[in-house]
Amino acid sequence: MLRILTAAPKSRAELAQSLARKGYPEHVVLPLLDRYEEVGLVDDVQYAEMIVRTRHAERGLSRRAISSELRRRGIDDDVSSTALEQVDDDSEADAARDLARARLRRTAGLDRDVRVRRAVGALARKGYSPGLAFEVVQRELDREESDAPDA
Repeated sequence: MLRILTAAPKSRAELAQSLARKGYPEHVVLPLLDRYEEVGLVDDVQYAEMIVRTRHAERGLSRRAISSELRRRGIDDDVSSTALEQVDDDSEADAARDLARARLRRTAGLDRDVRVRRAVGALARKGYSPGLAFEVVQRELDREESDAPDA
């Protein structure tokens, strides 16, 4: 189990699943996981906070997408919601704006509808709601047009 933890941090549920797949009986695994929690080798709260920080800052994922990932990793809903408090509405909107700008830069020169569709789709894949995605993309396109010199 230590080899599993040295490769990458894992949640208690992920470790339990991994050991179950390897054929270890539950009556052996559960006390071991309890002991690992006692000594701090397994800490779902710290793990969830790390996932939230990295997924939001590095990948630009929305709270909804991060919440889904935490659920897949077996993190308790209470722990998940506490960790997700790190991402407020403003930082989520900032991340959406940054993603929209990046996508719009790549589609410069295309028809506005195509640019909107591609940028909104990119934001949707990152877990942003359609309403927020469309609003951010429209605002960025309007800003882009107002900043452009008149030709």
